[in-house]
Amino acid sequence: MSNVITGVFFRLILATVFVVASAGAQAGFQEGMKAYVTGNYAVALKEFKALAIKGDAVAQFWLGWMYNDGNGVPQDYQLAMTWYRKAAEQGNVEAQFFLGEIYDKGHGVPQDYSQAAVWYRMAATQDSAMAQHRLGAMYAYGLGVPQDEQQAVSWYRKAAEQGNMEAQFNLGAMYRQGRGVPQDYTEAMSWYLKAAEQGSMKAQFNLGEMYYKGTGVPQDLVQAFKWLSVAAISGHEEAVKSMQIIESRMTPKEIGEAQALAQEWLARHK
Repeated sequence: MSNVITGVFFRLILATVFVVASAGAQAGFQEGMKAYVTGNYAVALKEFKALAIKGDAVAQFWLGWMYNDGNGVPQDYQLAMTWYRKAAEQGNVEAQFFLGEIYDKGHGVPQDYSQAAVWYRMAATQDSAMAQHRLGAMYAYGLGVPQDEQQAVSWYRKAAEQGNMEAQFNLGAMYRQGRGVPQDYTEAMSWYLKAAEQGSMKAQFNLGEMYYKGTGVPQDLVQAFKWLSVAAISGHEEAVKSMQIIESRMTPKEIGEAQALAQEWLARHK
């Protein structure tokens, strides 16, 4: 399971626990949730399925998640979609998002951006940051909706203000390029920094490039080298090439200072 999906998974666990606690949910669901978290998928499947058949939207979502990921059952996007849809039609925001993703990625169904946008929008209007970001991207590139960069910025902003790293990066890019908003390098730097602090190597690289070129800020080779170093350690190949170019223009003292700043940043973000 990727780091992104792992993060999503644990947010879903927390959200579900909240719903369960507030609704005084059935012991069967609690038993299923406990089994799922501990990897006892057979018990989880039994408990979730019994409740899902009775119309429990949260159980329907988790049953869809099991089929989507192939946990305890053969991976089956069609069954995942069936259960996601049942939950989504009852207003379950997580199911709405992942149903949109199935159409977006073409997992087990023909890729359909229009349907993806429909379900993303439903989740986005319920404040799902992930859905807001995806809907923003669809408007930015005209996927399933008319291209509308102002709408893209609007949805990116909603997600970015909730802390969505990818939306923060994309909002920074919109300001840098003047797409949907007046070009504003200061705003671009601000959103790139937020994304960079969360570990976005693309934002780290862009910060390095902007400091190197003096785009929106006074040229600062030390800060440029710092951010490019962080991006390079994160795996950004282009950052390595940029570091080599900048290093030839720096004094040994400046290089040492930049390296120290990079190490300090990495130590804070372990």
